[in-house]
Amino acid sequence: MTHNIENNNGVLSNLLREVQDKAAKQIDIVTPTSQLQFQTELPEGDYPVNSRVIVEAHKGEPTRFFDINPVAFSQIAVDAGLDTKTARKLQTICPHEFDGVVNKLWEKEPKKRLLRAHAYSSDQTLHYTKLGNTGVARAWVSDKFKTFDNHDMLNSTLPALMESDAQFKVVNAVVTDKRLYIRLKSETHTGAGANINDVMANGIGLSNSETGHGSISVYQLFWTLACLNGMQTDNRSRSSHITSARGQDDYGLLSSEAKDADNKALSLKVRDLVTAYSSRDLFDETLVKMKVAAGDVIEGSINDAAENLGKVLTLTKAENKNVMEGLLKTIGQAGYSGQPVTRATMINAVTAVANNPEIDCDNVDDWQRRGGQVLNMKPADWARVAVAA
Repeated sequence: MTHNIENNNGVLSNLLREVQDKAAKQIDIVTPTSQLQFQTELPEGDYPVNSRVIVEAHKGEPTRFFDINPVAFSQIAVDAGLDTKTARKLQTICPHEFDGVVNKLWEKEPKKRLLRAHAYSSDQTLHYTKLGNTGVARAWVSDKFKTFDNHDMLNSTLPALMESDAQFKVVNAVVTDKRLYIRLKSETHTGAGANINDVMANGIGLSNSETGHGSISVYQLFWTLACLNGMQTDNRSRSSHITSARGQDDYGLLSSEAKDADNKALSLKVRDLVTAYSSRDLFDETLVKMKVAAGDVIEGSINDAAENLGKVLTLTKAENKNVMEGLLKTIGQAGYSGQPVTRATMINAVTAVANNPEIDCDNVDDWQRRGGQVLNMKPADWARVAVAA
């Protein structure tokens, strides 16, 4: 039996349209860097400095021009041995010299690269399309990069999600320039968490990158319903986007069927992991851990505890401030108000940061993972937090 996993805001439908639209515009070019040219376009009117890559005519393909987005620019800079900030500064101060260095590296130290782009639509009126640019380069990755794309991820997982007896509903879903994220919570797998009135729900998260920013990931989530904070548990699997088959000398001799077989195997693995992480048993195991965490009481100042937690998690000063704000919110919510401050409280304080509207979409996963780190923290590390003076 299938269930409707869409939420009341149509988030999944919007995501599907966006993924399908981008898939239809996708352009992938595997080429040696010696057949490419990097070019800085100087400011014109209200338009800032722009970068583009020129793909020279080859084997019947015409010369093509692509604007370079910030993600691809950063990858090109790193590949040239520069950090992004330095590369931007050099491009701004001495654009012609910067172009010359990049192009000389591409010519003298040629590498095969996969240039991933999206074609511009015919109705787009972007300034740079007037220069004859075909589209926007969005990733600069190894030619061995495994192209398991967002539509592959959705085709692999949505049927299993709709058939799960957890009766999932989408909480949020987004596609950034770096990654796709979908997070869902169960309508049926719920239970009391750390304290009375602290109701929690099972959940699952999916993420994928078409641009080389992390692995294909399926993971279990643990939602606190009072505030909808999500914690990632240890139940997590990642599959790399690097495939050995593409690096073999005879790869070009393989049939399309053989090339598709590797992606098919990964698709089946992802599907099965969705089913496994939807388990009520795994959810109940984490509920027990949260109840135990509610017994790990902070013995000192909560300000010192939050600061020491930041040291254990190696947080920045700004991130520490975010945790403190999350802690103040947590101790006022159902299930935690009027209760001792415990490890469970600190977990919720950390995961609360993910709901901060100022947090970048690409950093939400980090905060949800950190919540799981607090839950599974080694005794010695927890002691540094709990006995803060």
